[in-house]
Amino acid sequence: MSHFARVIDGQVVDVVVAEAEFIATGLLGDPAEWIQTSYRTHSNQHPEGRPLRGNYASIGFVYDVSNDVFYAPQPFDSWTLDTTTWTWQAPVTVPQDGKEYTWDEASGSWIEFIKE
Repeated sequence: MSHFARVIDGQVVDVVVAEAEFIATGLLGDPAEWIQTSYRTHSNQHPEGRPLRGNYASIGFVYDVSNDVFYAPQPFDSWTLDTTTWTWQAPVTVPQDGKEYTWDEASGSWIEFIKE
């Protein structure tokens, strides 16, 4: 079995597990709308060294047809897409001090997340 993402207007609207032959029957809609994805591909890496389309597709993800990749929607306006990993990068690296942080778009910085 394989995973397939249904892409309409560049957006993933559904993800299913099915055989390619079943997708080809058209019972789930136009077979051309279904694109194979791998649940083991993340940040353009795969444990066996064969990443498929950048990232595992999830509902709401973008499908970039010209680069044949899936990636998450942009989380903040200031973040940029790394086209090596197909993941979004903050303009400032998150501190690596063992604390939890959340991104504050207004200040353009990481703010310590304090659990209440």
